[in-house]
Amino acid sequence: MMPSGKLNTEGRTMKLSNRIANINGGGSDGWEVFLRAREMIGAGQPVIELTIGEHDIKTDPIIIDAMFASAKSGNTTYSAVPGSPALRAEIAARYQRLTGVETKAGNVLVTSGGQAALFSAHLAALNPGDTGLICDPYYATYPGVLRAAGAEVQMVPTRSSDNFLPQRGALAAAAKNAKSLLINSPNNPTGVVYPLETMQMIADVCIGHDLWLISDEVYDSQIWQGAHISPRGLPGMAERTLVVGSMSKSHAMTGSRIGWIIGPEEIIDQIMNLSTVNAYGVPGFIQDAAEFALKQGPEFEAKIADVFRRRTEMSQEILQKTNALRLIPAQGAMYLMLDVRNTGMSGEQFANKLLDEELIAVMPGESFGNSAAGHVRVAMTIADAPFVKALKRLVDFAERQ
Repeated sequence: MMPSGKLNTEGRTMKLSNRIANINGGGSDGWEVFLRAREMIGAGQPVIELTIGEHDIKTDPIIIDAMFASAKSGNTTYSAVPGSPALRAEIAARYQRLTGVETKAGNVLVTSGGQAALFSAHLAALNPGDTGLICDPYYATYPGVLRAAGAEVQMVPTRSSDNFLPQRGALAAAAKNAKSLLINSPNNPTGVVYPLETMQMIADVCIGHDLWLISDEVYDSQIWQGAHISPRGLPGMAERTLVVGSMSKSHAMTGSRIGWIIGPEEIIDQIMNLSTVNAYGVPGFIQDAAEFALKQGPEFEAKIADVFRRRTEMSQEILQKTNALRLIPAQGAMYLMLDVRNTGMSGEQFANKLLDEELIAVMPGESFGNSAAGHVRVAMTIADAPFVKALKRLVDFAERQ
């Protein structure tokens, strides 16, 4: 494909739609360090990858057994587009247990992963040309989701000194011309959990400026400090909030591609029409496996989350001994966000040099937006002993700069 989005076909020039050609905004997606690390691994170099949020444990065999049993029994035909009634009820019960917000099966639409839920939610909330807000720093796919939906993207800047929590002034100023706001708590990439005061401020701005709020809550089972607060439960927010969830992080089912949207029942019914013309449902045997996994209860989710809780505690013990790096409060999710500006380097410079000299791959903060410049994100996604060793080497590297 040419940069202009044109294709040559038998001497003719075919032009792609602006929606497709502009998904990446015409520039870099900021993932060059990750791609270079993968090339080095492919060439046989022993690179330690601390880049993406993929569990080092696999999906539990009991879930795979349930998936196989469902497929073996014949559940390989078309499935109900909004999700099976039993799975929707389990998702609703889980959300209500975690948040205390009354939720029924009719409030739930099952999607092919949290990513599909994000896309569907924005297609539902925004017309082509509308402006959608994203808090910066952000998960790498967010801007592309809005562009693919035909929307204009506007970033809401945050500051490292505020632990990357959005502030009322910046948010209210951006909201004047916007139609939606996308938030993520617990947050990727920062590991910050939004407190009640921040969520209430967000709710106030959304109500005051008549915004849709799309709340990405895929890390809701990974809370180390504070509590998970879903803005859907705040006064006046149920009718304007779409919650995105997923089995990926809570149950280590990243490859199963199963997620959901939770929202007003009449809105969910409308988004179901989109699912009908898009994915036409999630495979029934995967839905059955997800239902089985959810029925294992909060203890099962805690077992998966405790791996990252433990590594967070190990990391804090190591990082509190250095002045070369500052750890953004690691309150949730599977990442550490490190301020590397005391080394005199940008996040990109630090990550590239760390990869070259120590064969350790981390993500530059610049991959997640301008607000995270001068930071790096470390994914805690390798076994404890090599993770601790790699983090100590990263600290030693920083202190040498």
